[in-house]
Amino acid sequence: MSPDGRPLAAGHDVVRVLVVDDEPLVRAGLRVILGAEPDIEVVGEATDGAEVPGAVAATRPDVVLLDVRMPRVDGIAATRAIVARDPAPRVLVMTTFEHDDHVLDALRAGAHGFLLKRARPQDLAQAVRVVALGESLLFPDAVRRLATAHPARGDALRSARLSAREGEVLRLMAGGRSNQEIANELFLGVETVRTHVGNLLGKLGVRDRTQAVVAAYESGFVRPAL
Repeated sequence: MSPDGRPLAAGHDVVRVLVVDDEPLVRAGLRVILGAEPDIEVVGEATDGAEVPGAVAATRPDVVLLDVRMPRVDGIAATRAIVARDPAPRVLVMTTFEHDDHVLDALRAGAHGFLLKRARPQDLAQAVRVVALGESLLFPDAVRRLATAHPARGDALRSARLSAREGEVLRLMAGGRSNQEIANELFLGVETVRTHVGNLLGKLGVRDRTQAVVAAYESGFVRPAL
């Protein structure tokens, strides 16, 4: 269970994780780290993105922990295949390099967050929990750096016609704030914030808050600090 008593994943208390990485030692290490957590279970492994659809169908994970760079089918293509499923598990991509362009492409493809492979074991476990709960795992500084390295794609948000309040919520989301933190900052109820988030996702035509934040940076709506 989460700290506030909610189930960590839809319908059950243990988060089911599929680990996908082409390095056997990495897979073994991830299995040991996550297997030590009482509320997380590694239900399967895959060695390449090509194996992901079958592995997801066989193991029915809540979260796919996915290396973004693999030799045959990479994490970007695998993410597209995962999020096209109904229902779709959550996707948490891993990368060795902080400035990995593949991460931005994976987030565009529908990944719900990313994690550096050098993260501490407790951070890895918490990242899995956060993503399983339906939240997005973004590191604002890292997203800003990625956005800085890629020219803005034009103001794609202009046609979305966000309200002033929705714009405020999006900017705070891009800064890494949770719904509760946004509610506190704007003196709103959490349910009101959730409504604003849902509305702006619909207007932007994106799947979740991760993609909304990426769109905010790419369009120049939120400008990275240099």
